[in-house]
Amino acid sequence: MYPKSLRDLIESLKFLSGVGEKTAVRYAFNILNLSEDKMLFLEESLKAAKNNIRKCQICNHLCEGDICDICQDTLREDNVLCVVEDPKTIFLFENSSIYHGKYHVLEGLISLNNQYNPEEIGLDRLLDRIRKENYSEIILALKANIDGETTSLYIKKILEGMPITVTKLASGIPLGADIEYIDNLTLARAIKDRKKIS
Repeated sequence: MYPKSLRDLIESLKFLSGVGEKTAVRYAFNILNLSEDKMLFLEESLKAAKNNIRKCQICNHLCEGDICDICQDTLREDNVLCVVEDPKTIFLFENSSIYHGKYHVLEGLISLNNQYNPEEIGLDRLLDRIRKENYSEIILALKANIDGETTSLYIKKILEGMPITVTKLASGIPLGADIEYIDNLTLARAIKDRKKIS
């Protein structure tokens, strides 16, 4: 139905999470209607993001150098570490302006359904960091679902015996909700009212 180039563009847009056939078609026609300047900027931005964005060697957050701005910031609280599932959560926390500690990004969550084991989500790297640095509190800011709870319980277990308080976000976040879709006010309250779990 579509010319091959357009069909290929539609198919490639469907690689994006949450983009189905109708949305991909809409995006493709929007792209065709872009001016030459905007099209060039889009093309260059895609290439630059893919080529320049890497993971921070300390916390696994996204950055363009070896160490992210947050890890380099000497004004941040260095005794509190917030553990998150992905870099998107860090941007949400930073927008809330209520948390001023450090972060650590996992490589996913422990999942029996998808067969993600503790070794596959980078818990050894997290544990190594906790042992080397002087944290008094670890905040577990993971999804309020089975995988998030399983991962939180596992982290709590491996930290037992260490002089560290382990907390998790308060119940301002509903069960089963994805942190990505939580508004700033609810997220800020959940951080402020976090609960001790060990």
